[in-house]
Amino acid sequence: MSELNPIGFHTFVANLGVKDTTRDFTVVVSEHPCAAAAVFTQSRFAGPSVLLSREHVADGSARAVVTVSKNANVANGERGVRDAAEVVALTAALVGCAPQEVLIGSTGVIGRPYPMETMRAGIPGVRAGEEPDFDAVSEAIMTTDTHPKLARARIGSATLVGVAKGVGMLEPDMATLLTYYFTDAALPAAELDAVFRRVMNRTFNCVSVDSDTSTSDTAVILANGAAAEVDPAEFEAALYSVAEDLTKQVARDGEGATKLIEVVVDRARDEEQARRVAKAIVNSPLVKTAVHGSDPNWGRVAMAVGKCKDDTDIDPDRVVIRFGDLVVYPQAEPDLAGLTEVMNADEVLIHVSLATGTAAARVWGCDLGDGYVRINADYTT
Repeated sequence: MSELNPIGFHTFVANLGVKDTTRDFTVVVSEHPCAAAAVFTQSRFAGPSVLLSREHVADGSARAVVTVSKNANVANGERGVRDAAEVVALTAALVGCAPQEVLIGSTGVIGRPYPMETMRAGIPGVRAGEEPDFDAVSEAIMTTDTHPKLARARIGSATLVGVAKGVGMLEPDMATLLTYYFTDAALPAAELDAVFRRVMNRTFNCVSVDSDTSTSDTAVILANGAAAEVDPAEFEAALYSVAEDLTKQVARDGEGATKLIEVVVDRARDEEQARRVAKAIVNSPLVKTAVHGSDPNWGRVAMAVGKCKDDTDIDPDRVVIRFGDLVVYPQAEPDLAGLTEVMNADEVLIHVSLATGTAAARVWGCDLGDGYVRINADYTT
């Protein structure tokens, strides 16, 4: 077994014909019960997978996560609820645990039922690999992603692995697309939950591709304690490192994206104001298209800050706007050639200081080009 895989976990990966011939079904299961924590979409159209997983993780424990890719199973009424529960029951029978110990994620097209006849026939025959294969898991949960997303860390003698998918319909609201973390570290469930929420709030809740919140966003962590107890602060630092890595991978792979955008807002009244202004910038189609074309139109950032009209303590005369280290406002004659050079890079940093306080926030996103339009115009056809 790889020293970079947490001990006590097994992975199942298969194609069940949900959409095409690529792998679309995966299960990660622990040999022992785990402390578990999760956060989910706040969408009013949350799918049955979210509703069922919320119920199953409420006691702070779980053993398995099953994911169906390329079908969200959302807006299918009572049939969708029954189908999600049946997939959970079939998975529990497959791995040898109770249905209440299984969490489920589902991602893909909305409004299409699962092909249950095919799935009923296929799930019982799925077999675990000889060794856990989290690379295969990260691939199997993809939809329009162009490549798998995985990151690892060590905390003393314990190991943490994280996977993520999601490059469109992506503006997390208390959760994030699909992202899962598995560790053999030992932490009490209450502490794990607090750490997980803090880290998700500072990473995946700070990423946006297109400002649209999915119906299926799910973030889960399972800790089986098979390796050792860990210092909570050290574990939080490692989890943040892994989650930030995955956040950047997701933003960089945004549908049709060619550049990563990182927005830092500091000297804000509080973290909420900093994040609100940063999100206004990274979500602006005009900012995103300017970055896509390396157009030195820095005024679009000023426009985006100005949209936060309820933040009446923001005084334009005290705001400073930078691209990288280059100050573009206030500046009598901004260095447009220098700004164009900054914007030609694969990663573009936009830094805004508000002069309303001492708080800061950092968010990530991507540029917007014709690739995004083509992917989403042809998504179901």
